[in-house]
Amino acid sequence: MKRAYKIEIKPTVEQKVKIHQTIGVCRFIYNFYIAHNKEVYEAEKLFISGMGFSKWLNNEFVPNNPNYSWIKDVSSKAVKQAIMNGDKAFTKFFKGEAGFPKFKKKNKQLVKAYFPKNNKTDWTLDRHRVKIPTLGWVRLKEFGYIPTGSKVTSGTLSKRANRYYVSILVEEYAKADDKKQPYTEGIGVDLGLKDFAVYSNGAVKKNINKTSRVRKLEKKLTREQRRLSRKYESLKKLQKIEKGEATRRNIQKQITKVQKLHQSLNNIRTDYINKAVSELIKQKPSFMTIEDLNVSGLMKNRHLAKAVQQQKFYEFRTKLTSKASIHGIEVRIVDRWYPSSKTCSACRAHNKDLKLSDRTYKCSCGLVIDRDLNASINLANAKEYKTA
Repeated sequence: MKRAYKIEIKPTVEQKVKIHQTIGVCRFIYNFYIAHNKEVYEAEKLFISGMGFSKWLNNEFVPNNPNYSWIKDVSSKAVKQAIMNGDKAFTKFFKGEAGFPKFKKKNKQLVKAYFPKNNKTDWTLDRHRVKIPTLGWVRLKEFGYIPTGSKVTSGTLSKRANRYYVSILVEEYAKADDKKQPYTEGIGVDLGLKDFAVYSNGAVKKNINKTSRVRKLEKKLTREQRRLSRKYESLKKLQKIEKGEATRRNIQKQITKVQKLHQSLNNIRTDYINKAVSELIKQKPSFMTIEDLNVSGLMKNRHLAKAVQQQKFYEFRTKLTSKASIHGIEVRIVDRWYPSSKTCSACRAHNKDLKLSDRTYKCSCGLVIDRDLNASINLANAKEYKTA
């Protein structure tokens, strides 16, 4: 069984320079592949695959352009993976699963550097450090929760808000008691915006975005973004180079502040999701039923887009499915058109006139119940579903 761990690392100054260089080259190669493919298609109506571009880059472009020899200064495997990432983006575009690949901008998109395990000494893992190809031993800021003696197959380096992370893929052997048979009844999970989740057993997970802690960080983020905007405006008005250079340095500092606030908010929401998933798994239900939400469709509503994005529904579903598969729990996915909210959980009557503003479900059979709790019970009792 393979499992991924993401850990913050503490590289030296020399290692930081190498990481910046590798990530910068990967970003350049990714953008170069997209731009080159666009030019070739407009001129010859042809598409160059990732393998074809890699051969052209190493055998023709770099030898004939000495000014680009710095491409060879970093790991060739990291450069190759950047090209293949672009190839995947084009494949999704041709299949209609995504839009045309976008260029990655510095300090805007998260660019990663991939390193496979080529030699036995690559990706050696100790308690407090890890040996990364081309970088050597790098200290870990967090340690103790990765099983000792784990075999690392590959890893990825990334940087965000002046912090450095390594994501490693580890091969683990499942223990005999890892897949115990669940012994409680199934649980229906109704996701929403008022509350993050309502379970069919009556438990409720509140919306973390409505807490004072998150709201204070959101207000602080708004203020720091306004400051950053004003610094950009002042840079346009400056005429002297000396002042302009000083302003650029201040802008970079302000960008880091904004990135740190974004990361703090993201960490709070991700931690909340992880705890919600763990609580569900610990109950050991025989199955869990969730609705196949049309998240991309909800994001098109400008009134709901931000709230839907903050809830991280897709991340919750992904982690719930992954954790459940490890513990042998079935995850059922109900069709998005299933009338879970408009159906009475007692007599199965259908209320077509139920509005979104009606937070209490009232049925002619006498049932008066919370709308979301009623939906979660109907999800738990659903007969038509597909397994994740």
